[in-house]
Amino acid sequence: MAKAPLTFSQILLLSLAISIPSLNSQEFATKLSKREMGMIKREELTHLHFYFHDVIGGSKPTSVVVAQAATTASDPNRFGEVLVVDNRLTVGPNLSSRAVGRAQGMYALSDMGDAGDLVVFNLVFAEGRFNGSTLTVVGRDAVLSAEREVPVIGGTGVFRFARGYARTRTHLLDVKRGYVVEEYHVYVFHY
Repeated sequence: MAKAPLTFSQILLLSLAISIPSLNSQEFATKLSKREMGMIKREELTHLHFYFHDVIGGSKPTSVVVAQAATTASDPNRFGEVLVVDNRLTVGPNLSSRAVGRAQGMYALSDMGDAGDLVVFNLVFAEGRFNGSTLTVVGRDAVLSAEREVPVIGGTGVFRFARGYARTRTHLLDVKRGYVVEEYHVYVFHY
């Protein structure tokens, strides 16, 4: 008995299957050893303490509004406002204190019922052992709470494979000048 001729769709599928490289020739994921990734050292827990200076007002702001909803101005929590930041990190609460890095990223006022922000920051360190290394902080910051916690989800350099959290509190809030200082205690595991 003669076989039925292939349909156009079957021919098309067959030619596509032949022209696609084998999945075995280009692997999507491979198993690595911890040694290959530099993870043979013992994991460390590091505590970092610094102050975060958020300058919203004045002639040289470090936080600027880049987007907002049509209703943001009339909302008591400024819901929908997005700011991009490049804030100084210092060892002391004064802006003139020795700088240890920058917080670069953004925050979005994302809580309609309370004052809460979505923060997305890279903490970029510029001093000592951590010079050139970063930690990435992403999470909710309940800005009116006395003390807050946000997760540290990764990092680079010394902080490669980092995980942990940052505990923050407002040290100074000067609404008139548009200036906020937050104290950070960061607890992070890394290799």
